[in-house]
Amino acid sequence: MQESSAARRSAAVVGKIPAPGLVLGGVCGIQFGAAFAPRVYPQVGAAGVVFLRLLIAGVLLCLIWRPRRRDLSSVKGARWTVIAAGALLAGHHLAFYQAVKYVPLGAVATIEFLGPFVIALAGSRRAVDVLPACMAACGVVLLGGGGVPLDVRGLTLAAVAACCWAGYIIVSSRMARSLSGGQGLALAIVWAALLSAPYGIAHAGSALLDPQVLWVAAVVAVASSVLPYSLNLEALRRIPPHVFSVLTSLEPAAGALFGLLILGQRLAWPQWLGIAAVACASVAATFLGAGKRSDSRVGAQGAAALEDTPAREGHPSQVAPGAVVSVD
Repeated sequence: MQESSAARRSAAVVGKIPAPGLVLGGVCGIQFGAAFAPRVYPQVGAAGVVFLRLLIAGVLLCLIWRPRRRDLSSVKGARWTVIAAGALLAGHHLAFYQAVKYVPLGAVATIEFLGPFVIALAGSRRAVDVLPACMAACGVVLLGGGGVPLDVRGLTLAAVAACCWAGYIIVSSRMARSLSGGQGLALAIVWAALLSAPYGIAHAGSALLDPQVLWVAAVVAVASSVLPYSLNLEALRRIPPHVFSVLTSLEPAAGALFGLLILGQRLAWPQWLGIAAVACASVAATFLGAGKRSDSRVGAQGAAALEDTPAREGHPSQVAPGAVVSVD
């Protein structure tokens, strides 16, 4: 794939930023964009903002990564993966931005964060893995039970966003392995924009062409899509996934902070504790998962050592029948 000169220049600049700074920059960009978008809700609504955000972000990412039809056709199942990723992105964005109309951004970000959190816990077989789940459940109870009332419509939409985001994580992992660079991401966002177009145009109409609306949508597209996705892509090349997960656990707190600073959305102290509990649960699940993966690697290395050990030393030449080597 021939990357554009813009991609090479941006890579050179990003390469000078420490990896934790890249992740935190992405977290702040996503939540800043989500807090900035309601400025034009009266003109175009959440649907109009989502359509313009996805359209602008898709065009910019296509200019940067220059996806080619030949590359897409050469990988088996790549088209369906991109289609599924785009559909999930469209559903996530529409639900998330609509939820912010009814519920403070910090609460929406916290509920949405439960999607990847459930994925992190999926497949757990140890009793200790129940602890992060209990901590997250307590956080949700604190979030919804004390202080500022939370609209059921907003919570439901946030839950839909969480489900779509969890599905996107699963699908995009396959997309990242099958398509180089950001080709798959660019095409998925363009497809998401096309899917959201009828809904956005029907709700916003000619207001989508208002210069003020276009300016806000461009800021949201760059801050919440182009910037964080590009920064995260580079960060994941430099730091282990579990470190990346710990840093992104700050997202609910960042959402609450930007909601307070930009939108004036205040939460009661029990709700702040709930957000902190969900973030801590994510950190705990990440480290527990990292420990499990470490144990798996040790077990695999031990099995390999047994295979390589000569029979004359009194060891079998292979793992004994019934031995289990767990792989995370």
